[in-house]
Amino acid sequence: MADNDSAQEKTEEPTPKRKEKARQDGQTARSKDLTTTAVLITSTFGLFLFGGLISDSLMRLSRLNFTPTREMIFDTNAMLHNLGVSFGDVFLALTPFFACVVLAAIVGPTALGGVLFSGKALAPKLNRMDPIAGIKRMFSIRSLVELFKGIGKVLLIIAVAFALLQMMKVELLNLSSESVKAGIEHSITLSLWAAIFLSAATIVIAAIDIPFQVWEHKKKLKMSRQDIKDELKDTEGKPEVKGKMRQMQMQMAQSRMMAAVPDADVVITNPTHFSVALKYSPENMGAPILVAKGIDYAALKIREIAKAYQVEFVESPALARAIYHTTEIEQEVPEGLYVAVAQVLAYVFQLREYRKGNGERPDYPRRPDLPPDMRHY
Repeated sequence: MADNDSAQEKTEEPTPKRKEKARQDGQTARSKDLTTTAVLITSTFGLFLFGGLISDSLMRLSRLNFTPTREMIFDTNAMLHNLGVSFGDVFLALTPFFACVVLAAIVGPTALGGVLFSGKALAPKLNRMDPIAGIKRMFSIRSLVELFKGIGKVLLIIAVAFALLQMMKVELLNLSSESVKAGIEHSITLSLWAAIFLSAATIVIAAIDIPFQVWEHKKKLKMSRQDIKDELKDTEGKPEVKGKMRQMQMQMAQSRMMAAVPDADVVITNPTHFSVALKYSPENMGAPILVAKGIDYAALKIREIAKAYQVEFVESPALARAIYHTTEIEQEVPEGLYVAVAQVLAYVFQLREYRKGNGERPDYPRRPDLPPDMRHY
């Protein structure tokens, strides 16, 4: 029982496959506070940089539409003309500002988890409509953490705002003594700087939230030992399925091997436990090739097929074992066996000629002299 509980504890680091599947499902570390910080800071600096351009555009828009000339009042096309001019002027003035905001809204979410496109993340999930699950989420540890984060954000902003009021108290009180134009300009400047400082305060919140989101994401991806075992089975296949596949592959390879026996020039036997079939064509082969080999039942099957197709037999136990252990199917025999194999093939080819009535009957091959490293007992 203890081993089973230990196997179910998610204490193991996620595998690359688990990480990849999480990305495909749209699961990656994201910080909403980082996005909020990026958008707020970019917006305030954008107003600071492009505020003059926007205000000039609004002034021109006000003069054009709220101080019409007599000719414009009686011109039926003036309204559409002014609308087009106003729209074009405002669009050009606001485009740089909104371009910066949109860029921040894109960079903010991708800065932590990277660019990720996943249709699964957009797919509707019925379990999100479950009221019981919704209540559990409301009273979960994550919700409690988010609550404390929200309270912390409010307290931090209030503290920064109070500090700004204390710093700008004198300037704010002196606004009443300034002229209307100077007071408006000064108040706008103070407001922009206040907005910048308040936006910069969210950097502290993001700096706390980013490590928490990374830690929580890694925690979600952690796996139990059983998860890793199941993934390994899915990746490599279940042992019984792999065994069945290996068995089928061996059967197919053996069938191909047996089909090549009728084309062999000679079968060298042990005589009972080992059988190897060789083929050699001086015109297109550099050395004899092993087309089939087997022990016990497979050796018997090779001999039966060879006998049915009248392939020559040569009994040489040492040579049969040496070829079996040193040569794979469809490979050339090793150089150390050239002499012994050449003696066998010479006997077979001469025997063929003798049966055709050419020459004398050849002597049966003598026991081959094999190198020590190729002897198998």
